[in-house]
Amino acid sequence: MSIHLSVNINKIALIRNSRGGNNPNIISIAKDIENFGADGITVHPRPDQRHIRYTDVENLKATVSTELNVEGYPDKRFMELVLNTKPHQVTLVPDPPNALTSTSGWDTITHQDFLKDIVTRLKNEGISVSIFLNPNPELVQPAKETGADRIELYTEPFARAFENKKHESAIQPFIETANAAQKSGLGLNAGHDLNLLNLNFFAKKIPGLLEVSIGHALISDALYFGLQSTIIKYKAALKS
Repeated sequence: MSIHLSVNINKIALIRNSRGGNNPNIISIAKDIENFGADGITVHPRPDQRHIRYTDVENLKATVSTELNVEGYPDKRFMELVLNTKPHQVTLVPDPPNALTSTSGWDTITHQDFLKDIVTRLKNEGISVSIFLNPNPELVQPAKETGADRIELYTEPFARAFENKKHESAIQPFIETANAAQKSGLGLNAGHDLNLLNLNFFAKKIPGLLEVSIGHALISDALYFGLQSTIIKYKAALKS
């Protein structure tokens, strides 16, 4: 089974918002990204709506034909948004409201009851749920017990170690967590700081990987290669 590529378009929305108006057009670009070969669109609306707006999520749900994955902390406003729009997948992250970007996964032991309630509400509406997780096998079974469908591995620690040539030691906890996910019956996603330099190594090493979500690196690469060529490069890195 091929590993799916979901493109996070937050940075495109950030460019749009910097000048007002609707250029670049988020909906048009999302359609193009799908046509260029991506398997899904990811967005992470923040409370200040500094990039993706809540109305963007509604408009994307009406137009995305592959998979719409909406990331976020499940506060009242976020839950109202996703329960009303019903994206294909919701990825729960533990970010505080003022976070610049995600920096850690859930402690599924401490927050299991909270997550179980959120997951139940989402799944009752037919929404697939993924829980953002640090690479720690001990957190996998508690995640499973929330009722989630998948976990998403937080890959920034791997990316930082990869830059420092510590490939094998960096990947080991991710392999162990992936094995635990397979044993528990959880699907496996991954994302955060994956790029053209480290993606192929990561994809080859991680058993059962279903999907990666990539935004910042991919959009940055598109400045040099163009969006279509960049998506082709990322898809190739997942296949080889």
